[in-house]
Amino acid sequence: MPRKTPKENMQVIEYRRFIRHPLCMPLSYKVVISGGGRNNKSIRSQTINVSLGGLLFASKHSVKPESIIVIKMPFENKVFNIRAKVVRCTQSFQTKLYDIAVSFLRIQEAFKVKMIEQMYFIAEYRDLLSLQSDKEVSLEEASCKWIKRYSARFRKLYW
Repeated sequence: MPRKTPKENMQVIEYRRFIRHPLCMPLSYKVVISGGGRNNKSIRSQTINVSLGGLLFASKHSVKPESIIVIKMPFENKVFNIRAKVVRCTQSFQTKLYDIAVSFLRIQEAFKVKMIEQMYFIAEYRDLLSLQSDKEVSLEEASCKWIKRYSARFRKLYW
């Protein structure tokens, strides 16, 4: 009987309380409270997935669990600040990067991220509409169409 390698013996533990949605959005983060004090260095990354409770992103640098971080998420000419707590930081075998899972400190932070997510979807929708109509569609026009089409679904998911 062949022996199992340590990798085959590893169990996957499910930590999630909320459904996560794969989504790639740019972000930068800075550790503001950690066991080692403050870190004023802002590090760029991008989301891997998001949920109502938190998000997952990759980094070249590890962050201690329980650390409080400020995440900056840009959209167009605005930057949204989100405070979160690191719940897990594990190094990926595949990428050698650290997968950092965070939970939002307040429900307002979660809602802010969901709204940013919707704005990215609207921007993608604008690009699709522009391609389909062969003319430039404004973000405002795409937003109006998006809201008419998807606002009821959004309300059911988050209210």
